[in-house]
Amino acid sequence: MRIYSLCASENTCGETLLRMSAALRAQLFLCLISLLSGTGLTRYIEDNEASDGLYSLISLAQKRESEDFIFRRPLRCLDMLATEGYFTFVASRPQLACATFIIAEPSEVITLELSDISIDCSAGDFIKIFDGWVLKGEKFPSSNDHPLLPHERYTDYCSSAASSVSGQSSQNVAMIFFRIHSPESGFTLAVKKVHNPFPCNIMSQSPEGSFTMVMPHQRRNCSFSIIYPVEIRLTDLSLGDAKSNEISPLRQKWPGCSGSGDYVELLGGNGVDTSKMFPVADLCFSLSGLAQMKIGCDNSVVRLVSSGNYINRVTFQYRLLDQNEIPKTRENILENFCSVE
Repeated sequence: MRIYSLCASENTCGETLLRMSAALRAQLFLCLISLLSGTGLTRYIEDNEASDGLYSLISLAQKRESEDFIFRRPLRCLDMLATEGYFTFVASRPQLACATFIIAEPSEVITLELSDISIDCSAGDFIKIFDGWVLKGEKFPSSNDHPLLPHERYTDYCSSAASSVSGQSSQNVAMIFFRIHSPESGFTLAVKKVHNPFPCNIMSQSPEGSFTMVMPHQRRNCSFSIIYPVEIRLTDLSLGDAKSNEISPLRQKWPGCSGSGDYVELLGGNGVDTSKMFPVADLCFSLSGLAQMKIGCDNSVVRLVSSGNYINRVTFQYRLLDQNEIPKTRENILENFCSVE
């Protein structure tokens, strides 16, 4: 099933929303997570037990409130948050596999704080904060692109002596996952957002828009992930190590660009880990024209690789493909690969 069939519930979304205002982004993204749940993508690595479906989350779509309004609401076992506020979870029965996905705007990072915690760690309860998302055993951002080691991305309440636990994400997505056995046990989660002057490793809330990634003298890889089949147009690219290489569609190895240390690559795949996605094209020379590619995948990615020796910048536009625009799948192609054009 393609992501453009955004909602799995027959009674919720109906036809695909091809255009979306900012106020509807959270609601549409809940539809997306509902679909991911239906395909098993929300079973994170720590626990594969079945739990509440995410289809009911569509009714929880939230509009942004004024800055002086403190938003509060209950937290569900499986939830999606796109706004600041306080969210309280109280178990009505044993909840053994719960997760909350938090997303902010591309230019924001997320601060999370757990308080009023009443769980029994000795009985197997836990609450963990994760710096990024885990979907179907895959991490976003990839371990190759994240500044922290994999174990450093977890904050475990049960391993802390403090009565409250806090953490800040390195990008615009974060999550918590928890297991609680006893009814009436729970916690409160405070979500706040902080401006990030140099966004890196972004999960887009929208299937269309434009963005500029800048990497100023840092040895780091940055991905912009769009969980839709889209057309991507690169409109400007400035790389310190400018070499006369051309766009190279559908190559699995690029001795030119990968060896240059500074380049941009387009990736496509059906998961969120960029290291497991298919390379569609790469550029390792500066341009001020137009380069475009249609990627008919569940996930489309623009990835900027920087050596740290230069100030690198890439500007691009992206839009959701109509169903009749999805490139035809070619014969004798890998089963898990999606089509590109």
